Amino acid sequence: MQFVYPYTILLSEDGAWQVRFPDVPEALTEGETEAEAHALATDVLLAALGGLMKLRRDIPTPTASGGGLAVVIPMLQAAKLALYQAMREHGLNNVTFARKLGLLEGEVRRLVDLDHRTRIGTLEHALWQLGKQMASEVRRAA
Repeated sequence: MQFVYPYTILLSEDGAWQVRFPDVPEALTEGETEAEAHALATDVLLAALGGLMKLRRDIPTPTASGGGLAVVIPMLQAAKLALYQAMREHGLNNVTFARKLGLLEGEVRRLVDLDHRTRIGTLEHALWQLGKQMASEVRRAA
């Protein structure tokens, strides 16, 4: 799954620049300037996705951006989102997955915490245990 979420930015009647993500309606923000609104887009999206994880909800699959505005989730957070979703697909919670990996529950909790700095190799191993393989792509920045 690619974690590239399209968004729109519009000038509201009160003069604020609003950012909306059609695939993640919980992710809303605004800025005083258009540049500020763009700068806030990634943070609000990550906060909303983290909130969905805390509520134990599925991560929405992003629709194609069609070349428009989009947030590319950073690699570390994308791996964590993929792990969380794979755990859900296998019906595993933190405790049962920790047992499978021979870890403590707190270690698995940190694996799926979007704010925790986890080594990418650790996430790669955890994903492998669930039949998933990470692939990386380097492309021209938007």
